[in-house]
Amino acid sequence: MTSDSLKEALKQVKYPGFSRDIVSFGLVRSATFAEGTAKVSVAITTSDPKVPVMLKQEIENCLRAQPGVKDVIIELAVSAAKAAPKAGQGNLASGSTPPGIKHSVAIASGKGGVGKSTFAVNLACALAQLLEKRGTPGRVGLMDCDIYGPSVPLMLGVSGRPNVEGESLIPLERHGVKVMSMGFLVDDNTPVVWRGPMIMKTIQQFVQNVKWGELDVLLVDLPPGTGDAQLSLVQTLPLDGAVIVTTPQAAATNIARKGGIMFQKVNVPILGVAENMSWFEDANGKKQYLFGEGGGAHTAEALATELLGQVPLFQEIRAGGDCGLPVVVNSPESRPAHVFRDIAETLLKKLKV
Repeated sequence: MTSDSLKEALKQVKYPGFSRDIVSFGLVRSATFAEGTAKVSVAITTSDPKVPVMLKQEIENCLRAQPGVKDVIIELAVSAAKAAPKAGQGNLASGSTPPGIKHSVAIASGKGGVGKSTFAVNLACALAQLLEKRGTPGRVGLMDCDIYGPSVPLMLGVSGRPNVEGESLIPLERHGVKVMSMGFLVDDNTPVVWRGPMIMKTIQQFVQNVKWGELDVLLVDLPPGTGDAQLSLVQTLPLDGAVIVTTPQAAATNIARKGGIMFQKVNVPILGVAENMSWFEDANGKKQYLFGEGGGAHTAEALATELLGQVPLFQEIRAGGDCGLPVVVNSPESRPAHVFRDIAETLLKKLKV
C-alpha cells in the first residue's frame, strides 16, 4: 500500500449526506502506510456531532478492507462553525458570517430544470420591494453559486465587471438587489471547466471577499445536486435555512426531497418548499396541471416543513427572465408577482426580519 493507493481507496467514503467523496472534497490532509498500519489525517467543519462519528467509522471500515492493512490510525480534526466576528476583530474566519449580513438562505432544488434561478431572482426582488416599503432599501443580496451555468445576470438584466476595493469585490446592483455571479467574471463565450477544489474556492471568495455591506437577507442560488458547491457553502457560511424548489412531478420531487435531507444532515433547517410551474391556465381560464398535482405539498410533508407557495406557469415569468425584468418588477400586480411577494412575506416572518 502507498499513500496514493490509500487515497484512492478513501474515494469510496462519501461525506454524510453528500454524493461526493472525502478525497474529492479535499478533506484528506495526509495518508501514510508503514508496517501494516494505515494512518490518515482528515479535517472537516461541522456543527453536527453525529457527522465525525459516522465519518470515522466509514473511514475505518474502508481502510481495514484493504489488503495488507492490519491497523488503522485516524486523526480527525473537527472545526465548528464560528460566530461572526465583532467590529475590529480583524479578518473574516472560515465558517463565520460576514459582518453586516443578518440572515443567509440557500435556494436549492437537487434537480436541474425546475426554475430555481428564476424563483431565486423573483424572490430576491420581492424581498427588496417589501424591505423598501419598510424604509430599508438595498438590503437584499443574491449570490449566484451556479458556477457552470450562471443565469442570474441575464434574468436581472445586469452586466459588467465588479469594481475592486482593496481585496474585496463590490457587488453589482439591480432592482434593489446586490448581486455577485461568476457571469460577471468570465466572458459570455468562455465555459467554466473546473474541478471541485476550484468551485469550493470560488464560493469561499464570494462569501469572504465580496463587500456585501448591510443586508437583511442574502439569498444563495445553488446549482443542482449535493456536491462541491453545497458542501463549500455550509462549511463557509452559517445558513439560517434553505428553501427547496421543486416542480410537482415525481421526477423532481424525489430528488428535491433528497436535497432537503442533505441540508438536514448538515444541520441547516428547511424553511419550506416552493412548488414552481404548478399549473397553466388555458384560454378559458381553466387550470391545466401539466406536471401533475400535489408534489410540492408531499415534499414539504416528507421534510416536516411547510409549502410556502405555488408559482403558476405563466409566460410573463419566462419573458421577464429573458429580458432582465423579473415579473415581480415588470408586472407587480400580476398573479405570479403576488405569489412571490406572499412567499417573501412568509420568509421574512420566519427569519424575524
